[in-house]
Amino acid sequence: MSPRTALFLGGLVLALVTALVFLLLPIVALLTAVAPQDLGHQLRSPVVASALIVSLKTNLIANALMLAIGTPAAYLITLRRFPGRSLLITLIELPLVLPPAVAGIALLMTFGAFGLLGPTLAAHGVLLPFSQVAVVLAITFVATPFYLRAAITAFAAVSRDQLDAARDLGASEGIVFARVALPLAADGLRAGWAVAFARGIGEFGATLLFAGSVERITETLPLAVYAQLGVDIDSAVAIGVLLVLISGAVLLIAKLPPLWSPAKSTPSVGGW
Repeated sequence: MSPRTALFLGGLVLALVTALVFLLLPIVALLTAVAPQDLGHQLRSPVVASALIVSLKTNLIANALMLAIGTPAAYLITLRRFPGRSLLITLIELPLVLPPAVAGIALLMTFGAFGLLGPTLAAHGVLLPFSQVAVVLAITFVATPFYLRAAITAFAAVSRDQLDAARDLGASEGIVFARVALPLAADGLRAGWAVAFARGIGEFGATLLFAGSVERITETLPLAVYAQLGVDIDSAVAIGVLLVLISGAVLLIAKLPPLWSPAKSTPSVGGW
């Protein structure tokens, strides 16, 4: 190995080590900030329990909406080429680059008392801001674009020949979607869901502006971290550790072995 090559490889190693230290050191510091016995006590506090319940409840509802609407929407976008498709995808991705505070203001300007739909909703007795429904809407708004972008990519990677073969065998479009496209795109959809769930569980800015931070109603785990910082730093750290554990679990789900591979059997004609 020449000195120049050795120097270059040494620089690569140094860059990798620097990146790892920079990215992992704060996480290690967080995980070791509270003793394990104290961590269990902090996580059993009413504040943490209520924030965890609100986070899980609102995220599960938001994820159900995201999957139920986003999956067929992404499939439709990849099913046919049509004028304005690139513009449509760009509009779908726009919330990805919005600052969280702007997302919260946008939701207020849509559903707030003086917003676009607020007066109409209020006339029917529906007040969304600073409610648990507002938390669900905030999470759905900021997380869905992550899932849609991944779902579009996953469906676009599905072989058109396999879809056409299913149609030639007499499968309806609904069966092609459910029995062929979904299984083939499942791994990409799972990865997209994991990223979207992680984004939703960590949502802070849009939720704070649109739903507020009311304990047992709209205070999610990230909002509880902020609220506890000035009251009980150990409690804030414990909630932070809990969020790290949840995020780590989501990453593991995203990296599970493939749900489908070409070696697995595919439905026969009679299986439609």
